[in-house]
Amino acid sequence: MSFRHLIALLAVLLSFKSAAQKVTLSGYVNDAKSGERMISAAVYEKNSFTGTTTNSYGFFSLQLQQGKNDIVVSFLGYQPAGLSLDLTGDTVIHFDLELSAQQIDEVTITATRHSKVESSQMSMMDIPITKFIKLPVLLGEADVLKVIQLLPGVQSGTEGTTGIYVRGGGPDQNLFLLDGVPVYNASHLFGFLSVFNPDAVKSVQLYTGGFPARYGERLSSVVDIRMKEGNEKEVKGNFSIGLVSSKLSVEGPIIKDRTSFIISARRTYADILAIPVMAHVNRQNGNGYKTTGGYNFYDLNFKVNHKLSDRSRIYLSSYTGRDRAFFREKSTISIYSPGYSENIENSDKFSLGWGNVINALRYNYLLGNRLFANATVTYSRYRFDITSKSERRDLSSNTSSGEYFRYFSGIDDLSGRIDFDYFPSSDHSVKFGAAWTYHSFKPGVTRFRYDFDEFPNNDIDTVFGDEKIYANEFIAYAEDNFDLTSRLKVNAGLRMSLFNVQDTGYLSFQPRLSVRWMVTDNFSLKASYSKMNQFVHLLTTSAISLPTDLWLPVTRRFEPPVAHQVAVGSGFRLPWRLEMTVEAFYKSMDNLIEYKEGAFFASTGSGWESKVEKGRGWAYGAEFMIEKTWGNTTGWIGYTIARTERQFENLNYGRVFPAKYDRRHDISLALTHKFSDRFDMGMVWVFGTGNAATLGVMEYPPMQEFGGRQGYYYNYFDNITDYPSRNNYRTPSYHRLDLGVNFHKEKKNGVRTWNISVYNAYNRLNPFFILWDSVYHYEPDPNNPGQYIGYSEPVLKKISLFPIIPSFSYSFRF
Repeated sequence: MSFRHLIALLAVLLSFKSAAQKVTLSGYVNDAKSGERMISAAVYEKNSFTGTTTNSYGFFSLQLQQGKNDIVVSFLGYQPAGLSLDLTGDTVIHFDLELSAQQIDEVTITATRHSKVESSQMSMMDIPITKFIKLPVLLGEADVLKVIQLLPGVQSGTEGTTGIYVRGGGPDQNLFLLDGVPVYNASHLFGFLSVFNPDAVKSVQLYTGGFPARYGERLSSVVDIRMKEGNEKEVKGNFSIGLVSSKLSVEGPIIKDRTSFIISARRTYADILAIPVMAHVNRQNGNGYKTTGGYNFYDLNFKVNHKLSDRSRIYLSSYTGRDRAFFREKSTISIYSPGYSENIENSDKFSLGWGNVINALRYNYLLGNRLFANATVTYSRYRFDITSKSERRDLSSNTSSGEYFRYFSGIDDLSGRIDFDYFPSSDHSVKFGAAWTYHSFKPGVTRFRYDFDEFPNNDIDTVFGDEKIYANEFIAYAEDNFDLTSRLKVNAGLRMSLFNVQDTGYLSFQPRLSVRWMVTDNFSLKASYSKMNQFVHLLTTSAISLPTDLWLPVTRRFEPPVAHQVAVGSGFRLPWRLEMTVEAFYKSMDNLIEYKEGAFFASTGSGWESKVEKGRGWAYGAEFMIEKTWGNTTGWIGYTIARTERQFENLNYGRVFPAKYDRRHDISLALTHKFSDRFDMGMVWVFGTGNAATLGVMEYPPMQEFGGRQGYYYNYFDNITDYPSRNNYRTPSYHRLDLGVNFHKEKKNGVRTWNISVYNAYNRLNPFFILWDSVYHYEPDPNNPGQYIGYSEPVLKKISLFPIIPSFSYSFRF
């Protein structure tokens, strides 16, 4: 029997199994108060233990026996809804769930699993929005990615930043999706905050392995973030004021129960706070000196959706955000002497800016009771530019000279996508789709201009840099989630990607497989395999997420990175309503790139390919997590033990070296307790092995030619440093404790909340970076009484960034 005949026979058997005496119950699950569609709500029939979950747009389709059926719909934090139905044919019904007064404020984090519906998906977690506002964070700013950093398998980069490193991968190996659109730079405030405003976020799903076939083009993780759709029933809002930024969010119906909107804005005011500081500096420096400067960012989320019919809906979502740092200095110098006078005005300007624009137009339609279609058109843009301008003007002769420098880079994406959800039977669901994306990369363009009024023939005005790179990307996927037996569930998928760039095509087939076996009702075993390809690189020069990090596509010379990951794990319920998950993984990565030794500035725009090396890497480890999701005290403790290594033929003499964020041990504890409706508190404690760093172990003077003959002399300005290996030193371990309390009060028109938090409560001075310094000693000179001999001793100095930091914020939800 051929493979084609086997597939055909399997399809016939599955269709026959699902057809006999079955009817289809389908519809949507909504939040009763706002009308928003609910993702991953459980819908099941109590007597047959048949169930399913809603998709990303709240739709479900469930095949049941004709006759009486007892339907239960549930979602964590909501009161379950029950309904008895006598089904004689296909039926469409919508369910509205009410918030549970006891569970609404709980901080929970759980995999998508329900008491009657067990998922084959592993290495995935849903993160409820209440998580963001309960746990204490740096400067009191709730942030999606800072909560994700507390999960097993996810490591933070540098202290305070939002960068994540997942199962041995780098920062560019994480796919951030906002309403299905990739976000290339997810950082505000030089990486200390993310661009995802919690007030606009509806759901967050994190995948670290066992990737479904619908996701791809990154090696390590997927962070799928969905924006709120807006309240269809009534106008609601929230505003808050903190130390760093202020936020305002408003949502409500345009046409009640048919059209709704949400708009959420956020802005920092560091530039405003800097005004009095700059004024004081100007007063200290006199009338001839004036300086201004500051930093700010803003972001704006907007979404509107319209119900065309019971079967169709259209959405328009948009995000725009930008960071801007600037500095201006102006001074006047007057010089007078006998027979000579000069009046010079100097002006210096510097600006740094980066930002994203994301737009998505989405239309979904129910094609029958079992087939759900979703069509999307998206446009995204990322820009970075840095400008420096200096001018010197002689006010006496009215002549001037000046320098102008600008560096610019960016990415534009235009994409179209179609996705389908098909439900052949209660124990069988299929997802399939295709997409096309047109990429326009601007790797880096530099303009330099030098003007002379006195010598116009010597003016310089030039533009140089890498040429634009255009690429087309095509993907198609199919994934099948089905029950082989009542205890054995399988999710099998295949993703095909084709990336055309520089007259070169890279075709990739990426199989995915996840298996779950319910050993008992309270204990399951899972295993998964996934192959992932990536068609973009991020060249970074810093431990901090900076906008100068350069996104580049694969080229003829550097083919796509590829990763193979295998994971096995188990999940089981413990007493006291505790749940525990254990996972072990192994991941190999090929075609990775890193800067050559001493090449740190590919962003200058001149031939980045000549400044990087190609190599491979691997990571393996185990992750443990115990969580409590019910009651007044909730939270989790996670532990990861792992190793991450790299090997490049022309780096570190071809020897294996630990990756920069190789971290052997990583522990996180996150707890919240609700004392009453008016008072709750949260606590976070983290511990991690120190990061790897490259340190020289010896310095010695070079051999020089002096006086026409070979000789030696000490040149203290050009010593040679001996680096025995790459990342040969481990910084001290990192740990800290954060505490926070929330005071709520019911007011006439809403709820007021004061948040008081303390970051690094016991003032641990964690290393931000390390460097060699010198300590000078003086000892008596034995040959000259009363005289001393001085000598220096090298010491390793630790630079810490964040001591204990208290913060507070005020918010009002109306």
